[in-house]
Amino acid sequence: MRAVDSAAQMERVLAAAFACGINHLETAPAYGPAEAYLGEAMAKLALRRDQLVITSKILPGVGLIEGRQQLRACLRRLGVERLDNLAVHGLNRPEHLDWALEGEGKELLDWAISEGLVGQLGFSSHGSSGLIEAALGSGCFGFCSLHLHLFDQERLPLARRALAAGLGVMAISPADKGGRLYDPPPELSADCAPLAPLELAYRFLISEGISTLSLGAAQPGDLAWAERLAAADGTRTRLETEALERLAAAAARRLGPGRCGQCRACLPCPQAVPIPELLRLRNLALGHGMEAFATERYNLIGRAGHWWEQLDARACERCGACLPRCPHGLAIPDLLAHTHALLAAPPRRRLWG
Repeated sequence: MRAVDSAAQMERVLAAAFACGINHLETAPAYGPAEAYLGEAMAKLALRRDQLVITSKILPGVGLIEGRQQLRACLRRLGVERLDNLAVHGLNRPEHLDWALEGEGKELLDWAISEGLVGQLGFSSHGSSGLIEAALGSGCFGFCSLHLHLFDQERLPLARRALAAGLGVMAISPADKGGRLYDPPPELSADCAPLAPLELAYRFLISEGISTLSLGAAQPGDLAWAERLAAADGTRTRLETEALERLAAAAARRLGPGRCGQCRACLPCPQAVPIPELLRLRNLALGHGMEAFATERYNLIGRAGHWWEQLDARACERCGACLPRCPHGLAIPDLLAHTHALLAAPPRRRLWG
């Protein structure tokens, strides 16, 4: 989704990825010219179809006839007769799941399988854990793509359950959405040393059993470090364990008694404030020096549709409903106010809206 300035750029990135041993290409029609550029690059590099696993996606809500047209257009752009995987792109709301399991959505997905255009069905989701759990429990999907990050571990239990049930699991954007780890602040680099934060984050997910990790390369150089992960066998090394322990201890020290433990006992909030997510951003800014990332994410709230949170800390009415639930006795309304004061800035838009 990032190597889309030109077809030549995509060709260079794909050649570098293949040289690194990467064989899974994940794309979508929503990523501008990405599919067309990938199709051109695969043809120019003369990559055999059986050398690659190709995943693309379709947005939920489309009608049966239009959806068929969209899928056939996707295949034409990529220059292939069949996708290994087709995902519902952004199964983020209950109505999206309803579309996939019933009516025209189900007809479309069943048709794609019956026509041999798709090997298996899955979904990506930026939605709630409850929604993801319902999707996994439906028995209709063979894989899922979720936000699974070293610095956001809420969905890891869902991923473990999916893996145990034989589903494929992909981590969405561990490098970027996982904390802009390609550009780490000095505090984070020091806490993770001798490993780079980016490498530690990926090694953490590998040790958790995650089968596919997205890289989002824009240039061949973005893949140089990936070769070092090729031999990772899922066993957490002493260096990794020590770095993770040092990371946790440093954050606890910097945050002190105001650290949110992310237990989610404060929910539900009567005003639907996403308390844990907001305080997670505060944790990252103060505990790991990740203020640039936390600020970027905070200021997307309410501006990215169903792809991200809708309410920021200003929605807190200090009703106090959360206070007796917090096992750490945190002054949650005060911490939310501090989060807004710390992170509020002029808004930015998503890369893909």
